[in-house]
Amino acid sequence: MAKKPVTFTLNGRESAAFAEEGQNLLDFLRRSVGDLSPKYGCGQGGCGACTVLIDGEPHLSCLTLAEAAAGRKVETASGLATGPVLHRLQEAFMERFAAQCGFCTPGMLVSAKALLDCNPRPTRDEIVEALSGNLCRCTGYEPIIEAVLDAAGERARA
Repeated sequence: MAKKPVTFTLNGRESAAFAEEGQNLLDFLRRSVGDLSPKYGCGQGGCGACTVLIDGEPHLSCLTLAEAAAGRKVETASGLATGPVLHRLQEAFMERFAAQCGFCTPGMLVSAKALLDCNPRPTRDEIVEALSGNLCRCTGYEPIIEAVLDAAGERARA
């Protein structure tokens, strides 16, 4: 198979690697770039474990071609923290025990980040809608929703 160079910004840093023709972004990020935070769940776009942000919008990396990242800004859960300083969503997830097995957590975090970036004060219903593409089999969603509300500083509106 032919390989194509893909140059893009990953979590604020310029990055480049070769992608095989037809390779999805999830496999590319994990194998070629070394970012293991997006998870392989269903491989069919139904679980959200592989969610990443491309130019600020959530995308299922298992259904997105690696070539689609060329020249764009890609964000994953591994880019949320700034050194040892966690993102407010990561802190809220810990405080609310919003991760049990942790498998869905990277996708949940980036989906929640996309929401808060465009709507810093979402309602509970808006959070539920924003996370509707991310499945969790452990927490029952309530701690996750509570964590996003905490991160938004909207406890009073819940």
